[in-house]
Amino acid sequence: MITKALHDFCLWLEHTPMSHTIQTFSWIVPVVQTVHILAIAAVMGSVLMINLRLVGVLGRDQPLPHFSARFLPVIWWVLPVLLASGIIMIVGEPVRSLESPIFQLKMCLVVAAIAITLGFQIWLGKNPSFWDVSAGRSGASLIIAVPSLVLWVGIVFAGRWIAYY
Repeated sequence: MITKALHDFCLWLEHTPMSHTIQTFSWIVPVVQTVHILAIAAVMGSVLMINLRLVGVLGRDQPLPHFSARFLPVIWWVLPVLLASGIIMIVGEPVRSLESPIFQLKMCLVVAAIAITLGFQIWLGKNPSFWDVSAGRSGASLIIAVPSLVLWVGIVFAGRWIAYY
Protein backbone atom coordinates (compact mmCIF):
# COMPACT_ATOMS: atom_id res chain seq x y z
CA MET A 1 0.00 0.00 0.00
CA ILE A 2 1.45 3.31 -1.09
CA THR A 3 0.56 6.24 1.06
CA LYS A 4 0.48 9.83 -0.11
CA ALA A 5 3.14 10.73 2.46
CA LEU A 6 5.49 8.06 1.10
CA HIS A 7 4.85 9.17 -2.47
CA ASP A 8 5.47 12.82 -1.55
CA PHE A 9 8.68 11.86 0.24
CA CYS A 10 9.85 9.90 -2.82
CA LEU A 11 9.15 12.86 -5.10
CA TRP A 12 10.99 15.21 -2.76
CA LEU A 13 13.97 12.82 -2.52
CA GLU A 14 14.05 12.41 -6.28
CA HIS A 15 14.56 16.16 -6.68
CA THR A 16 17.39 16.54 -4.16
CA PRO A 17 20.89 17.41 -5.40
CA MET A 18 22.21 14.02 -4.29
CA SER A 19 19.55 12.15 -6.28
CA HIS A 20 20.21 14.36 -9.28
CA THR A 21 23.95 13.61 -9.04
CA ILE A 22 23.32 9.86 -8.88
CA GLN A 23 20.98 10.09 -11.88
CA THR A 24 23.38 12.29 -13.87
CA PHE A 25 26.66 10.40 -13.61
CA SER A 26 26.22 7.14 -15.48
CA TRP A 27 29.01 5.36 -13.62
CA ILE A 28 27.61 5.75 -10.09
CA VAL A 29 24.79 3.19 -10.25
CA PRO A 30 26.87 0.36 -11.81
CA VAL A 31 29.69 0.92 -9.31
CA VAL A 32 27.32 1.00 -6.34
CA GLN A 33 25.42 -2.06 -7.63
CA THR A 34 28.71 -3.93 -8.01
CA VAL A 35 29.71 -3.10 -4.43
CA HIS A 36 26.23 -4.10 -3.25
CA ILE A 37 26.37 -7.45 -5.07
CA LEU A 38 29.88 -8.24 -3.79
CA ALA A 39 28.76 -7.38 -0.25
CA ILE A 40 25.74 -9.65 -0.64
CA ALA A 41 28.05 -12.44 -1.79
CA ALA A 42 30.20 -11.99 1.33
CA VAL A 43 27.18 -12.08 3.64
CA MET A 44 25.62 -15.05 1.84
CA GLY A 45 28.89 -16.97 1.94
CA SER A 46 29.22 -16.39 5.67
CA VAL A 47 25.58 -17.22 6.36
CA LEU A 48 25.87 -20.40 4.32
CA MET A 49 29.03 -21.49 6.15
CA ILE A 50 27.50 -20.89 9.59
CA ASN A 51 24.27 -22.66 8.70
CA LEU A 52 26.06 -25.62 7.13
CA ARG A 53 28.09 -25.89 10.34
CA LEU A 54 24.89 -25.70 12.39
CA VAL A 55 23.41 -28.70 10.60
CA GLY A 56 26.69 -30.61 10.79
CA VAL A 57 27.64 -30.63 7.12
CA LEU A 58 30.85 -28.62 7.55
CA GLY A 59 33.42 -28.04 10.26
CA ARG A 60 32.30 -30.71 12.67
CA ASP A 61 35.87 -30.97 13.89
CA GLN A 62 35.76 -27.34 15.09
CA PRO A 63 33.80 -25.99 18.03
CA LEU A 64 30.80 -23.98 16.87
CA PRO A 65 31.87 -20.78 18.70
CA HIS A 66 35.28 -20.91 17.02
CA PHE A 67 33.76 -21.63 13.61
CA SER A 68 31.14 -18.88 13.97
CA ALA A 69 33.75 -16.40 15.18
CA ARG A 70 35.33 -16.63 11.72
CA PHE A 71 32.13 -15.81 9.83
CA LEU A 72 29.86 -13.68 12.04
CA PRO A 73 32.17 -10.63 11.88
CA VAL A 74 31.97 -10.71 8.09
CA ILE A 75 28.19 -10.41 8.32
CA TRP A 76 28.27 -7.53 10.81
CA TRP A 77 31.04 -5.61 9.02
CA VAL A 78 29.46 -5.98 5.59
CA LEU A 79 25.90 -5.03 6.61
CA PRO A 80 26.82 -1.31 6.87
CA VAL A 81 28.29 -1.51 3.35
CA LEU A 82 24.99 -2.98 2.16
CA LEU A 83 23.10 -0.25 3.98
CA ALA A 84 25.22 2.53 2.47
CA SER A 85 25.11 1.14 -1.06
CA GLY A 86 21.38 0.45 -0.72
CA ILE A 87 20.73 4.02 0.40
CA ILE A 88 22.62 5.36 -2.60
CA MET A 89 20.54 3.23 -4.95
CA ILE A 90 17.33 4.32 -3.20
CA VAL A 91 18.27 7.99 -3.43
CA GLY A 92 18.97 7.52 -7.13
CA GLU A 93 15.52 6.02 -7.80
CA PRO A 94 13.34 6.56 -4.72
CA VAL A 95 9.95 6.01 -6.37
CA ARG A 96 11.05 2.71 -7.93
CA SER A 97 12.49 1.51 -4.65
CA LEU A 98 10.50 2.79 -1.72
CA GLU A 99 7.07 2.43 -3.30
CA SER A 100 7.71 -1.12 -4.46
CA PRO A 101 5.95 -3.79 -2.40
CA ILE A 102 8.85 -6.10 -3.29
CA PHE A 103 11.31 -3.64 -1.75
CA GLN A 104 9.13 -3.44 1.35
CA LEU A 105 9.07 -7.25 1.51
CA LYS A 106 12.86 -7.30 1.18
CA MET A 107 13.24 -4.89 4.09
CA CYS A 108 10.96 -7.07 6.26
CA LEU A 109 13.07 -10.10 5.35
CA VAL A 110 16.26 -8.16 6.19
CA VAL A 111 14.93 -7.24 9.63
CA ALA A 112 13.92 -10.86 10.29
CA ALA A 113 17.24 -12.26 9.04
CA ILE A 114 19.23 -9.83 11.15
CA ALA A 115 17.09 -10.70 14.19
CA ILE A 116 17.71 -14.43 13.70
CA THR A 117 21.43 -13.90 13.17
CA LEU A 118 21.71 -11.66 16.22
CA GLY A 119 19.61 -14.04 18.29
CA PHE A 120 21.83 -16.95 17.28
CA GLN A 121 24.96 -15.00 18.18
CA ILE A 122 23.58 -13.97 21.57
CA TRP A 123 22.40 -17.51 22.35
CA LEU A 124 25.74 -18.90 21.18
CA GLY A 125 27.51 -16.57 23.62
CA LYS A 126 25.29 -17.71 26.50
CA ASN A 127 25.33 -21.45 25.78
CA PRO A 128 27.88 -22.47 23.12
CA SER A 129 27.02 -26.17 23.22
CA PHE A 130 23.26 -25.68 22.71
CA TRP A 131 23.47 -25.56 18.89
CA ASP A 132 26.10 -28.25 18.55
CA VAL A 133 24.91 -31.16 16.43
CA SER A 134 27.41 -33.46 18.15
CA ALA A 135 25.56 -32.80 21.42
CA GLY A 136 22.46 -34.40 19.89
CA ARG A 137 20.71 -31.11 19.20
CA SER A 138 20.24 -31.34 15.46
CA GLY A 139 16.59 -30.27 15.82
CA ALA A 140 17.56 -27.02 17.53
CA SER A 141 20.18 -26.39 14.87
CA LEU A 142 17.67 -26.92 12.08
CA ILE A 143 15.25 -24.52 13.77
CA ILE A 144 17.78 -21.71 13.32
CA ALA A 145 19.59 -22.82 10.15
CA VAL A 146 16.64 -23.42 7.83
CA PRO A 147 14.76 -20.15 8.53
CA SER A 148 18.03 -18.25 8.38
CA LEU A 149 18.88 -19.65 4.95
CA VAL A 150 15.33 -19.14 3.68
CA LEU A 151 15.33 -15.51 4.82
CA TRP A 152 18.74 -14.64 3.38
CA VAL A 153 17.96 -16.36 0.06
CA GLY A 154 14.60 -14.57 0.04
CA ILE A 155 16.44 -11.27 0.44
CA VAL A 156 18.54 -12.02 -2.63
CA PHE A 157 15.51 -13.02 -4.69
CA ALA A 158 13.53 -9.97 -3.58
CA GLY A 159 16.48 -7.73 -4.39
CA ARG A 160 16.60 -9.06 -7.94
CA TRP A 161 12.82 -9.00 -8.23
CA ILE A 162 12.75 -5.25 -7.52
CA ALA A 163 14.41 -4.65 -10.89
CA TYR A 164 11.64 -6.47 -12.73
CA TYR A 165 8.57 -5.37 -10.77
